[in-house]
Amino acid sequence: MDRERKIRVLIVDDYDLVREGLTALFEAFEDFEVVGTTGDGRMVMALCSAYQPDVVLMDMIMPYVDPVEVTRCIRRDFLHLQVVILSMSSDPTCIYEVLQAGAMSYLSKAEQISDVTKAVRDAVSGIATLSPEATAVLMAAQQQNFHIGIDLTPRQREVLTLMAEGLTTGEIAKRLCISPSTVKNHITGILLKLGVSNRTKAVALALQHHLVAKEGS
Repeated sequence: MDRERKIRVLIVDDYDLVREGLTALFEAFEDFEVVGTTGDGRMVMALCSAYQPDVVLMDMIMPYVDPVEVTRCIRRDFLHLQVVILSMSSDPTCIYEVLQAGAMSYLSKAEQISDVTKAVRDAVSGIATLSPEATAVLMAAQQQNFHIGIDLTPRQREVLTLMAEGLTTGEIAKRLCISPSTVKNHITGILLKLGVSNRTKAVALALQHHLVAKEGS
């Protein structure tokens, strides 16, 4: 992104004091602009559309909505937008699911102010920041193989296999007799479900976890 432009932040938390405190925190820095705040998770997608933030800073415990699903929808509809979770929740399942849904970073509300602002800056650059709890969850998931890819549809597995063979979007479309736009939609779904940002990472993860067969095997 243009480094001359301020980093646009949308703050989502159901506590007024938290939203006000975070707003004051970020507006104390010249490189941030808080474009909106809400305590209602149902408003997040509309605010993302209206204000086009660079980062959504969101609590993990929200009324009315599932933050995991909100994160998944954000990453589906606003590919440029990063989600940073700032929460007191240390539930391993919640942490894993929201990271798999596409959250870039997961921080505790006990973090230092400088750590929170740095994490938001890093998120814009595609650099993840994880609390010790989140790091432990990912390490455990890696050790257990955590059923990565279990939620891929049969068609998504077909597309992923062809991606691993090095086929382009157009070539995959011809092979499966579907349109290139449909292939792109499948690829977007694959990236979201595998929690990765591009095709190369998706193929690497698929090979690592035996979601597709290696060529020649």
